[in-house]
Amino acid sequence: MSSYLNSLNNQQKLAVTTLDGPLQVLAGAGSGKTKVLTTRIAYLLEQKKCFGQQILCVTFTNKAANEMRERVLQLVNSRSVAFPWLGTFHSICNKMLRKNAEAVNLKPNFSIIDTLDQIKLIKNILDSENIDLKKNPPKQIAFQIDSWKNKALLPQEITLKNQEFHLKNALQVYRVYQKKLQTMNCVDFGDLILHVVTILKKFEDIRKIYQNNFKYILVDEFQDTNYIQNLWLQLLTSENNNICVVGDDDQSIYSWRGAEVKNILNFKKEYKDTQSIKLEQNYRSTKNILNTASSLIANNEDRLDKNIWSDLGDGEKVKVKSYFDGRNEATGISDTIEQNLSKKYNLNNISILVRAAFQTREFEERFIKIGLPYRIIGGLKFYERSEIKDALSYLRLINQTNDDLSFERIVNKPKRSIGDSSLKKIHDYARIKDLSLFDASQEILKENILKPKTVQNLKNFLIHIHSWKANAKKIDHITLLENVLDESGYAMMLKNERTPEADDKLENLKELKASMKGYSSLDEFLENISLQTSIDEEWDGEKINIMTIHSAKGLEFDAVFLPGWEEGLFPHQKSIDEKGVTGIEEERRLAYVAITRAKKDLYISFALQRKFFGRQNDNYDFYSSLQSRFIDELDKKYLEISIDEEKDDDFIFDQDFNIESKKNSPGWKRYQDNLNQPKENIKTINYTENLTEFTVGETVKHDGFGEGKIIHIEGNKLLINFKNQGEKKVIDKFISKAVNE
Repeated sequence: MSSYLNSLNNQQKLAVTTLDGPLQVLAGAGSGKTKVLTTRIAYLLEQKKCFGQQILCVTFTNKAANEMRERVLQLVNSRSVAFPWLGTFHSICNKMLRKNAEAVNLKPNFSIIDTLDQIKLIKNILDSENIDLKKNPPKQIAFQIDSWKNKALLPQEITLKNQEFHLKNALQVYRVYQKKLQTMNCVDFGDLILHVVTILKKFEDIRKIYQNNFKYILVDEFQDTNYIQNLWLQLLTSENNNICVVGDDDQSIYSWRGAEVKNILNFKKEYKDTQSIKLEQNYRSTKNILNTASSLIANNEDRLDKNIWSDLGDGEKVKVKSYFDGRNEATGISDTIEQNLSKKYNLNNISILVRAAFQTREFEERFIKIGLPYRIIGGLKFYERSEIKDALSYLRLINQTNDDLSFERIVNKPKRSIGDSSLKKIHDYARIKDLSLFDASQEILKENILKPKTVQNLKNFLIHIHSWKANAKKIDHITLLENVLDESGYAMMLKNERTPEADDKLENLKELKASMKGYSSLDEFLENISLQTSIDEEWDGEKINIMTIHSAKGLEFDAVFLPGWEEGLFPHQKSIDEKGVTGIEEERRLAYVAITRAKKDLYISFALQRKFFGRQNDNYDFYSSLQSRFIDELDKKYLEISIDEEKDDDFIFDQDFNIESKKNSPGWKRYQDNLNQPKENIKTINYTENLTEFTVGETVKHDGFGEGKIIHIEGNKLLINFKNQGEKKVIDKFISKAVNE
C-alpha cells in the first residue's frame, strides 16, 4: 500500500484516501487525474471497503477505460480480486440492459444498430408515413431524436410547445421509430442509457439491487456528462452517497453533443456534505504556458476557482505571431518546424491544433509540397472527405465524361431516383455496347428500359453535365465549381440537413474553392490533386500531428501550434450567434484546452486576411481578419510577440495590449459594433453582392435554361423559376435581363 501512496502528492493522496460520502475532485490540466482514479480503486480494495464488483468506475472513451484497466491490474492482484465494473457509460448500460431487457419489452439478445441503419430506418418511416423527405431530412430527425433521448424523454413524455411546432413530424417519426426498434428487438446508442434509466425509475426493486451492489461510484471527466448520464448516476447512488466525480469545468467543451457544465458546477448543491479537493499541480507544462492559459480562462465568470501551477521551470515564452494570410501562416509554421523544432523533438511530439477542420487544407498542401510527413488525427485527410471527393468527381466527369468512377459516385448525389437497380441496368448496357457509363446513359434513354421518373432525372443530369462542359471553356474553374454545387442541388442538400456535420461539409467545400486559386486551369488543378490524393500513406517514421482542438483533448505534445486565432474563426462566429456569452465562454474553455496540450513550446498565430472562397480579386471572397479577443486576454509578460516581416505595414496587432485594456482592443471593438448594429442596416435581398440591378419578381434569361422569374436573391446567387426547367439557383453574372423587360 505505502509504495503507491508515496508516489502521490499531498492533494492526490487526500483524493485517494477520502473514501466515504460525496467527493468532488477538481483536476486541473495535467494534474494526474487518471492516476488518482486508479489508485483510489486499489486503495478501496486494499482497505477492504468493498468487493471488486461493488465498485463502478465510468469513463467516456474505450481508450481511457482500457488505460485505467491496465493501471489497476498493475496495482492489484487480479487473480484474488473480482474486477470492478469499469467502462464507458454505454458499455456499462449495455451490460445492465441485457440483464433486464424484459423490463422494457426487449429480449436479452437485442441488436445495437449503427448510425447508417438508424438513418435508413428513419427514411423508411418517412416514406411509410407520407412525410416529405426534403423538408424533413433523416439526419436532422435522427439528431433531434438523439437530443430527446439525451434529455431522458420517451415519445409519450414529449409535449410540444407552440414554438416547437416545427418538430411535429420529428415527434411522429420518434413514436414509430421506437415501436419499430422494439419489434426488431433492436436499440440505438441513445437507447442503451435511456432504457436503463427508464427501468431504474420504473422498477424500485431493480434500482435497489444496483444501489446496494455499487458501494462506491467513480466518474471520470464529469464536466462532459449530459443530463441523462447525470440522472443515471443519481439513480444508482445509494443513500450513503459514496460518489466521487473527477473533472475540470475549465475543460468542458462538448455542449454541442449535450454536455452540461452545470453538472460539475452544481455538484455540491445536488449532494449535501460534499468534500471538494483541488489537484492544482501540473506535471505537463512549463510556467509560461500555464500562466498564459490561466490568464485567459480567468476571463470566464461561470467557473470554479483554481490556481494551476508547475515546478517545471519558466521555459520558453509563448510565441504570438501574425501572418499576412493563411498560406503565409502554413509556410511560416512549416519553416519553424523544419529549422528549429525538428532538431529538438521527434515529429510525433509536434502538433498543429485547428479550430475548424477546413484549416487543415493549407497545412496539408504545404507539407506535401516540401515533403514533411504528417497525419490527420480524428478525421480524414482533406481530399479524402466524402464531400470533397463528390465535388472532385463532378469536375472530373465534366473534364472527361468517360470517367466511370466519377459518374457512378455522383449520378445519384443528390438523390435523383437513380438507384442501384437503375445503375445496374446502365452498367449492363454499357458492358454489352462497350460504352462508358456516361455514353451508355445517353443511349439507354432512347430505350424503354428505365422508369419514367428515372428517365427524366437522368436526362436532366446529362443536360447539366453538357452545359457545365460547355461553360468550362468560357469561365474559370472556381466559378465552374460554384455553378456545379448550386445548380446540381448539392449545396442545398447539405443546407437542408441542418446538422453540425453538414455545416462542416459546407465549410470544407468553401475551402476547396480556396485551394483552386493557385492553379491556372481545371486540367492543372485536377492533375495536381490526383498526385496529392495518390500519395502512399504507408510511410514509416515520424509524422507531425494535425487535428482539431476537440480531437486533442486528453493528449499532450512537446510543441503545439495554434493557428487561426481570429475573430469569427476562434471564437467561432456560430457559437457567438447561437449562444452569446455562454458560447464565448465555451470557446474560451476550448482555447484553454488547446494551450494546455503544450509541454515546452507553444505558438499562437493569426492571419491578417483569410480566404474562405478562393478569388482574392473579389471583395466577397476573402475577409480582412482581426486577431481573436482571446489574444487580447493573454497576459503579455508571458508572450513573445512578432509579426510577418514581409507584410509589417498591414500589422494590426496592438503591441501595447494588456488584460486591463482589453476593451480597447480591435477584436473587442468589432464585437461591440456587431452587438450595436441596427437591424435596418442588415443587407437587403433586393440586390446581389455584385450590385447588379436584379430584383425579386423580375423576368430574366439564362443561355442554357431559357427565361424565368427571380423568386429569391441570396448574395450573388439568384433562385429563378425557369419556364421549362423549374427552380434553379444560378450566379448573377450568367443572367441577363429578358428582352421584353
